[in-house]
Amino acid sequence: MEHQFNAFIDDVRGTHGKNLAAIILYGSAAAGDFIPRISDYNILIALNKIAPADLRNAHACMREWNRLGHPVPVYFTVGELQNAADVFPIEFHQMSKARTVLYGSDVLAGLRISDEFLRHQVEYELRSKLILLRRQYIPASATEDGLKTLMAESLASFSTLFGAVLLLLGIEPPATKHETTALAVERLGLDGLVFERIFNIREDNYAGKDDLVSLNNLFGEYMEQIEKVIDAVDARSGS
Repeated sequence: MEHQFNAFIDDVRGTHGKNLAAIILYGSAAAGDFIPRISDYNILIALNKIAPADLRNAHACMREWNRLGHPVPVYFTVGELQNAADVFPIEFHQMSKARTVLYGSDVLAGLRISDEFLRHQVEYELRSKLILLRRQYIPASATEDGLKTLMAESLASFSTLFGAVLLLLGIEPPATKHETTALAVERLGLDGLVFERIFNIREDNYAGKDDLVSLNNLFGEYMEQIEKVIDAVDARSGS
């Protein structure tokens, strides 16, 4: 990846010139729990100003980056970062927890993140992802590979939200998804074995039964645990 990152950074610098303030890697790759072919390289690009022309000019380098299998980075102006921190507390807590500056200055240093709307965003994200999980389960339920892929990929998103749930409880979440999930299991009284089995699928260490019936049963247990997390967050709505 070093060659790909260096080429990408050079392309972005050539595209935005002096308008480029920073390129920052965040998420699992920065936290140390990146899994090849499953995890994404999440990148924040901070510009001093953003006009339509700046985004149009980025088309060529982003097309190449996306062609290599990576998601298109998120764009913010330096000024927007502070103003948006109260609207997207989950994302900004994640960025501030684990990040690597690939170019420029650390524009996230000293960022003041308001948690005023954290509970609302956590519940909204959890419920939205549960609804999506149910929809995706319908086609995935027919094959072993489909179920394994669905559970492995969705757990990455849910574990990030578990970190936000810990923040609601006044607990600083660990950096990695595995540790964060384990701590949430402990504090919320969840069935940790369900998540361990899915992490093993995600990390290609699954030693349990992988027939269709067993995997469908595991998915049912997984969904039940997610619903318990949502109930715990909802119960704090009056607090």
